[in-house]
Amino acid sequence: MDKRTFLKNSVLLTLGGAVATALPGSLASAMANASAAGETFTLPDLDYAYDALEPHIDAKTMEIHHSKHHAGYTRKFNDALASSGLTETSIEDLFNKVSQLPVAIRNNGGGFYNHKVFWKNLSPKGGGMAGGDVGKAIDKSFGSFDKFRDLFSEAAATRFGSGWAWLVKTGNGLAITSTPNQDNPLMDVADQHGYPLLAIDVWEHAYYLKYQNRRADYISAFWNVVNWDYVNERFNKAAM
Repeated sequence: MDKRTFLKNSVLLTLGGAVATALPGSLASAMANASAAGETFTLPDLDYAYDALEPHIDAKTMEIHHSKHHAGYTRKFNDALASSGLTETSIEDLFNKVSQLPVAIRNNGGGFYNHKVFWKNLSPKGGGMAGGDVGKAIDKSFGSFDKFRDLFSEAAATRFGSGWAWLVKTGNGLAITSTPNQDNPLMDVADQHGYPLLAIDVWEHAYYLKYQNRRADYISAFWNVVNWDYVNERFNKAAM
């Protein structure tokens, strides 16, 4: 081995050791033992046609949002995981330590997961008031459905720039929160932690073709397509 090769290998070994010691043991171990195959996340199909939510959410927005934006997050999330050498069995495990991971995992992993919840939160047969267990929990936590809807709409309307508003299940009941960019309440960087039940995307690409800068009109239309059956499903499976 010549001197140049020896020095190069020594530097690489030193950097590798620094990365391992900078991460918690579980993450360092995951990076060291990650298989080349890893877990691949795939773009989910919608349960309805792109035009099924008309006139509340237009077909062209749905098509671009799903086939371009969500597809892009999915592809970049997989690329970020592969380039980082990380293999995780649960996306929640990644979010729980996302502050210690590359920002591409935070941004694109959030974009992948948040949209998966969002699409299922919507239905052409949706709307109306929440029923079932989540309806009872909403009344208990917020006093009434109308009060909850007003608070959730306010959280969505006042989220500065791009982001999301959420209804989450916590150990103390339900809570409303919002997050910037593609963050979500499962991430260790979130102000309010909880299990996401209901999400609304307030990035401009979610509504601009139809509503332009009228975010409030989009939020109002959103209530006509909320899939309360799915929100109840998530409520009942959440372990808090």
